[in-house]
Amino acid sequence: MEIAAYQEMIAPLPCTAIAAILFRRYLLMALTSSLFWNMFGLGAAMDSKPNILLFLADDLGIGDIGCYGNNTIRTPNIDHLAREGVKLTQHIAAASLCTPSRAAFLTGRYPIRSGMASSNGYRALQWNAGSGGLPANETTFARLLQQQGYTTGLIGKWHQGVNCESFNDHCHHPLNHGFDYFYGMPFTLLNNCQENKPPELDVALQAKLWLYSQIIILAVLTLIAGKLTGLISIRWKIIACFTFVGGLFFISWYSSYGFVRYWNCILMRNHDVAEQPMTLERTASLMLKEAVSFIKRNRHGPFLLFVSFLHVHTPLFTTAKFLGKSHHGLYGDNVEEMDWMVGKILDSLEKQGLKNHTFTYFASDHGGHLEAQDGSAQLGGWNGIYKGGKGMGGWEGGIRVPGVFRWPGVLPAGTVIDEPTSLMDIYPTLVHLAGGTLPQDRVIDGRNLVPLLQGRAQKSEHKFLFHYCGSYLHAVRWHQKDSGAIWKAHYVTPVFHPPGAGACYGRGICPCFGEGVTHHDPPLLFDLSRDPSEAKPLSPDTEPLFDTVIRKMGRAIEEHRRTLTPVPEQLSVYNVVWKPWLQPCCGTFPFCWCDKEGDTTQSL
Repeated sequence: MEIAAYQEMIAPLPCTAIAAILFRRYLLMALTSSLFWNMFGLGAAMDSKPNILLFLADDLGIGDIGCYGNNTIRTPNIDHLAREGVKLTQHIAAASLCTPSRAAFLTGRYPIRSGMASSNGYRALQWNAGSGGLPANETTFARLLQQQGYTTGLIGKWHQGVNCESFNDHCHHPLNHGFDYFYGMPFTLLNNCQENKPPELDVALQAKLWLYSQIIILAVLTLIAGKLTGLISIRWKIIACFTFVGGLFFISWYSSYGFVRYWNCILMRNHDVAEQPMTLERTASLMLKEAVSFIKRNRHGPFLLFVSFLHVHTPLFTTAKFLGKSHHGLYGDNVEEMDWMVGKILDSLEKQGLKNHTFTYFASDHGGHLEAQDGSAQLGGWNGIYKGGKGMGGWEGGIRVPGVFRWPGVLPAGTVIDEPTSLMDIYPTLVHLAGGTLPQDRVIDGRNLVPLLQGRAQKSEHKFLFHYCGSYLHAVRWHQKDSGAIWKAHYVTPVFHPPGAGACYGRGICPCFGEGVTHHDPPLLFDLSRDPSEAKPLSPDTEPLFDTVIRKMGRAIEEHRRTLTPVPEQLSVYNVVWKPWLQPCCGTFPFCWCDKEGDTTQSL
């Protein structure tokens, strides 16, 4: 309306009427302005779809960062993220090892539902050239966001498999699971990836294979010496045959375990191998460059960027800029480098003007690895007051992880939530934010966190959480909402070695079954609301509700098991063994060597 016409309209009116018109007009403008809604934290929610930035650390303990109580390792960027958003104190991984935990994170489902839970000793994928991995019929949050118009990218670690039947079918590859762009490591970091480090993959098995090979060599030499001296009457053909069989045995295992750095320690860009083996000295800078570039390319959004750090898994390769700078040796240096990378990516987001329109999340895939040591030096994380660590199916230290969210103007800053939540909750939360619909043909175990994060809900939707070690149920958590109690029953626990040590130092990682575990009947019962360290198990004498709680949990387990359906086991021994015909290779197998990031490509 023109100003003059407006003045003509209100001129004959009394002052009170003019004031009423002006008030109504001002109120209408305020209600329709983003400023009003942002005052109540709803502006961005009413706006278009937010960008989504996910950070997932590898093997980071909940006690390793400042906002969770660490005052010696410097993590200013993660701490700042927590101050500007919401911090969860009871954020639970669905598994205490990489492969199953990440499968649950991507699908919102317990890994046993997708076949990503193992019934044998191999609880994570062992090779890029294994045939197991996240099944093609599983629907990741990336796939659903892709359907909602998001550009989706994964930078960093995958560890969900690559191929099924040939070296280029890419059935388990990120691009087959909803990601438009992938740059990173299809596997996971290992000591084997760094020269002059002791091997980490199947160490006990390798030792046995070396022993058998040496016995065969000794036997062959003995036969030859006996034949030449006449002490042994044996035909040369038999010696030659025995030597041939022994040679085949050696080649059969050394062709895989002798070249782990070439087979597993590779970088891929989409379907192409970019580095084989990878050059660790520049990996962090390459990952950072790719993340920043993805944000810049897709600044007009909406985008999903999943930054899946290689930090802080052994061998803890850290660039010179951070070496020796922390108070906790190489591990602390590695954590501080990761935090710096988080800061740089967040700076990029802000430079593009996207901070207030981006839902940001930081977590770890599971707890710190207590058994990771080099002599007296601790190479694994610290899990704070919580018992246990990586690989332990039920103890809190293996599954309770950091959980930080930020979305300025939508999520209240400086909020702390103590309710039980799960990494599986990210799946329905992202689908909700993107305006999508959850799959109706399968069980989704995660719950939408938006009402809880915004303060519109005071209680978590989770009543029971089930804690698996491989495919074996070790513990159950019951959130008794009317009383505030958080009961946790352990049916199986690992046998620590040495006794009372709090970890399985003699094994490298705790087992899920067999002689290395203890079965409890009745189960060990704790109330985490009173005893978060799980230090004092309750008994019928000390807890009047003991029998009632155990019965309630027993019924919950029965109901949960009725929802499970048989699926192919992706981590079977057959699926995890190295298959040369599935090996990603940037040359002609077995001559796999390239450095495309250094603008050179060669073969051995």
